[in-house]
Amino acid sequence: MNYQEQHLALAGVCQSAKLVQSIARNGSADANAVEASISSILVTSPDNTQQVFGSLQNLAIGFQTLIAQLDSNNKHKDAELTRYIASILSLERKLSRHNSALNELAERVSHVQRQLGHVEFEHTQILTSLASIYSDVVSPLAAKIQVAGNPDYLSQTSNQKKVRALLLAGVRAAVLWRQLGGKRRQILFNRKTVVNGAKEALRTI
Repeated sequence: MNYQEQHLALAGVCQSAKLVQSIARNGSADANAVEASISSILVTSPDNTQQVFGSLQNLAIGFQTLIAQLDSNNKHKDAELTRYIASILSLERKLSRHNSALNELAERVSHVQRQLGHVEFEHTQILTSLASIYSDVVSPLAAKIQVAGNPDYLSQTSNQKKVRALLLAGVRAAVLWRQLGGKRRQILFNRKTVVNGAKEALRTI
């Protein structure tokens, strides 16, 4: 079992959660990380896990978040981030049990992939499409993920779309994590292995 690939996918979940928090609190987030996370939704036939996110560098925020949340030496864990990460993992579990939702998700994602033939990835149409996939297909499967932050930022339509697309990216990373053999108990009982793997990844960036 390739734990390195598992840690990569889990870092993808953590990065989505961190970027959602950043947009909600500050109105913005690292542009490269946002693009890497959101574009990962559209990489549906990768040769390896790293290809989903483009490069390890694109997941630096995810690895840093993973270490901060799981390292036993860190006494200041972010409860809000923990809630986001747990909610994303829980949403993926619900999705995995709904064949109709999975089929619709695949159909809608391939439609966005076709859109990319006509418009650039940065085009608002792509973000709008991905955000609506989250709202229509994934979000209704479980209790709504309550995003906390500055109401001025959260009321902006562009930020709402980014948040939804990032939550969808988090679910996509969680699907990948599960496919690679990821289990919640590993986060609970193998923390040291996960943290060391994340630290190793950061050193190679």
